[in-house]
Amino acid sequence: MELIINIFSLVGSLALFLFGMKTMSEGLEKFAGDRLRSILAAMTKNRVMGVLTGILITALIQSSSATTVMVVSFVNAGLMTLAQSIGVIMGANIGTTVTAWIISAVGFKVNIAAFAIPLLAIGMPLIFSGKGNRKSIGEFIFGFSFLFMGLSFLQDAATEMNIGDMVAGMLAHVPQDSFFTIILFVIVGALVTMIVQASAATMAITLMLFGMNIPGFGFEQAAALAMGQNIGTTITAFMASLTANTQARRAALAHMFFNVFGVVVFLIVFYPACDAVSWVVENCLGGGNDLFKLSAFHTAFNIINTLLLIGFVKQIEMLVCRVLPMKAQDEDYRLRFISGGLLSTAELSIMEAQKEIHSFAERCQRMAGFVPTLLETKDEMEFNKLFARIEKYENITDSMEMEIASYLNKVSEGHLSDASKTQIQKMLRQISELESIGDSVYNLGRTLNRHRMHCQESFTADQMQHMKTMLQLVDAALTEMLKRIDLPTTKNGVKVSLNIEHEINNYRTQLKNQNLHDVNAGLYDYQLGVFYVDFISECEKLGDYVMNVVQAGKGLNNDFGDGPINGQG
Repeated sequence: MELIINIFSLVGSLALFLFGMKTMSEGLEKFAGDRLRSILAAMTKNRVMGVLTGILITALIQSSSATTVMVVSFVNAGLMTLAQSIGVIMGANIGTTVTAWIISAVGFKVNIAAFAIPLLAIGMPLIFSGKGNRKSIGEFIFGFSFLFMGLSFLQDAATEMNIGDMVAGMLAHVPQDSFFTIILFVIVGALVTMIVQASAATMAITLMLFGMNIPGFGFEQAAALAMGQNIGTTITAFMASLTANTQARRAALAHMFFNVFGVVVFLIVFYPACDAVSWVVENCLGGGNDLFKLSAFHTAFNIINTLLLIGFVKQIEMLVCRVLPMKAQDEDYRLRFISGGLLSTAELSIMEAQKEIHSFAERCQRMAGFVPTLLETKDEMEFNKLFARIEKYENITDSMEMEIASYLNKVSEGHLSDASKTQIQKMLRQISELESIGDSVYNLGRTLNRHRMHCQESFTADQMQHMKTMLQLVDAALTEMLKRIDLPTTKNGVKVSLNIEHEINNYRTQLKNQNLHDVNAGLYDYQLGVFYVDFISECEKLGDYVMNVVQAGKGLNNDFGDGPINGQG
């Protein structure tokens, strides 16, 4: 029974450590998220600045996985090139070594858990503060406290279970001087990190075991575990990229290649490298703390690996592009920017969703562009082919609405600021109206199809000209919508769209009145007039939906015209 309790204590301590790291990282990201993204955007102009940026951000948020996933998200959203991402990933590997130095310096020598409890008292009022920044700082303090409390409890639980003796017993059957043993430790380090998905946690365990002076687990074995962790940590970004676009998958693959290459190189010179690090620590750092050797090796591994490959960013880019080629029609019928499994911050997720909504709007305009061609097509086969394409696009818009809405709903389940909550509501309304635009365009095509099937009389020259003019107005409205959908909507911006909407409404009314006059005058029969008015009226509805999208961006209510507020779909 005591053994079971000790096992749960060990696992619980590790869980507290991981939870603390996650909370601390998320708190800092929420507090400085916009600043971090600004740094990423501004400081990745060249590979050296990209590396420095990766070091800085990872040192701040204490998670190379979080930085790498953020980078993959940026590449997925088109905010960062593949070459820029490689430099940041290199820097992230160096930045994550700060954790090992902190633990080596204070983690096992000072009872930092005793200071962690008072820190919780400081963080408590901040956690319950109404202001977002204060709450984020409180989360950071709580995370910091939990992290070191977990580390302290982990050491206590390991001592209670005599982990040192257990590990020594297992290692007694492993050849100590065999290079195969070093490779085995690399594999174990990779597997454990893949499971835990936090290299900092496995590094903390490695430091703890190394500090116990376990027979058979010396500096070389610990260094091999640390190298394996560099491979295992790539799994987080790799999993995040599985549902992302090709460029994002390439960034994750570059991360994996970079770390695997470093491990292979260091395995070739493993023993001399260990001796060199030991000499530097003993002669330059006083040699008073053996844990510094492991931290120094971890840092040297990542710095040297970066120096070896920083001049070959273009070649790495070419390699991953060859391994993952961009297929023809790649992602034509899938979401381009958002992916349900992507481990992003809420703000970054909203940014990606906005990109996806812009793509949605572009698809709607492209779909509407098929209608003028459909109107003028005489060949039945070409007509049917184009109408089928419109129908296919309509199905795609239905799917896009559902998938983006599902994504936004998942984002809304997290901790969001009031501004982010409001933004999500606006975006949900936008996608609803965009789906209605898709429905409306399909209705235009269906009206033309019904006319072809059930009416023997062709549209007159005047009717054709009026329908083309109406479609031009609709296209102008869609073009203006695309200009506004990514930008903060201003009153002047809404006014431009509103003027086009009024023009569409007035033209619709004019054409309906003219139609009554023409039918009564016998210029064409009543049935043709019905199809004609249906087409014109549907164009006016489409204009209403476009206006709704524009106004949703500003959070306004529908206060114009006689069109519907909500989509048909």
